[in-house]
Amino acid sequence: MSEALPEPVPKTNEPQFSAAEQLDREFVTFTHPSYGVRALGRVLTSYSKRGIATVAGLIGTWAPSIENNTSAYVSAVCRALGVEPDQVIDVRAYLPRLASAIIKHENGAQPFSLVELSQWVYMA
Repeated sequence: MSEALPEPVPKTNEPQFSAAEQLDREFVTFTHPSYGVRALGRVLTSYSKRGIATVAGLIGTWAPSIENNTSAYVSAVCRALGVEPDQVIDVRAYLPRLASAIIKHENGAQPFSLVELSQWVYMA
């Protein structure tokens, strides 16, 4: 594989047997990107079930300002989605594009196709 990827986003061809391992108290390392994207989809869906359905609300919950420049994060995701920070969105419908924008913001690159993200983000 010749494509250069940022360190936290390994791109492998096949999922491993285990989906994740806990190496750090705060973060989980996934054995395949599909499992991480699935987890992201499940977390964002859980936020929407709690009534959080704006980019400002989603990102403010996902990446609180205590740890992040949340306003810059919200702006980047809104630009990627073409929505306003406080615009209510259908979170499930936007999941692949939300995942894409979040991965890009978190890692500086987003190496996955929307087809891959669409498959992974809705995995049961």
